[in-house]
Amino acid sequence: MKVSEIRLLSKEEIRTKLLDAKKDYMNLRFQMISGQLTDTSKLKQSRRLIAKFETILKEKQLKSEAEGEA
Repeated sequence: MKVSEIRLLSKEEIRTKLLDAKKDYMNLRFQMISGQLTDTSKLKQSRRLIAKFETILKEKQLKSEAEGEA
């Protein structure tokens, strides 16, 4: 998912997708430990997606706080 697509989502939608991404990452880790995961690059992709969601969510929170103060 591209950053521009994520920015169009609401805070609640981002939180939902963030939780889903974290669950997917946990499942990938379990697959890695048990030897079922053949494509280990999915771990890196998953971590980066989680970071994108968290970063944009934080930006939206800071923006709403700044607008509330003004």
